[in-house]
Amino acid sequence: MAAGILDYLEKDERKNVIVLGIPRGGVVVADIIARKLGTSHFDIILPRKLLTPNNEENAFGAIMEDGSMYLDFSIINKFSISQEYLDYEKKKQLSEIRRRAILYRNSPKLLEYHFKLNDKDRIVILVDDGAATGSTLISLARWIRNRNEHKFKKLIIAIPIAPKETIKILRKECDYLEIIFQPSKFATVGHFYKEFLPVKDQEVINILSKWKEDVKLL
Repeated sequence: MAAGILDYLEKDERKNVIVLGIPRGGVVVADIIARKLGTSHFDIILPRKLLTPNNEENAFGAIMEDGSMYLDFSIINKFSISQEYLDYEKKKQLSEIRRRAILYRNSPKLLEYHFKLNDKDRIVILVDDGAATGSTLISLARWIRNRNEHKFKKLIIAIPIAPKETIKILRKECDYLEIIFQPSKFATVGHFYKEFLPVKDQEVINILSKWKEDVKLL
């Protein structure tokens, strides 16, 4: 994916890239991309999917750290999701965002990347390990644009796998979409990996710690 991104970027843009990984699996992919791009700007960003009842694969939206949400009303209507359940799921996922913020950063504040985006020449690259409905990436892309309007140059989304209908939606949310595999028949993201083992919190912490050390050496 890094090669495709480099082909898309102008030479003078490559030095101004920041890569943002979505925990947990997206951080592993983002780490690889950022190192191949040769950037020293790497960070995490913490949205959470809003999940339908009793189904951890099916999201009806996503939520950001400040409580802002993207909601897919077609799925909400399909599963007859009530306001009571939405409020419950919102509270649950905000709690998980705060838990991860404290664990990964030793602080509930997650806005370090906000200041790194405050540059009219910055190229922002959002990375995940795949997308099913795309709700997380849609929420992120809109949130970043709303908070940083006119303060960065381009927004790129990079994912290894997504169904064709999701790809059509994601292309509208960014300046460029880098993707490897676009299956016409889609089950889950993990179905298309040879190994799709759960990424643990400690692995995310280790990746972030390594980046902090590498930046100190620059």
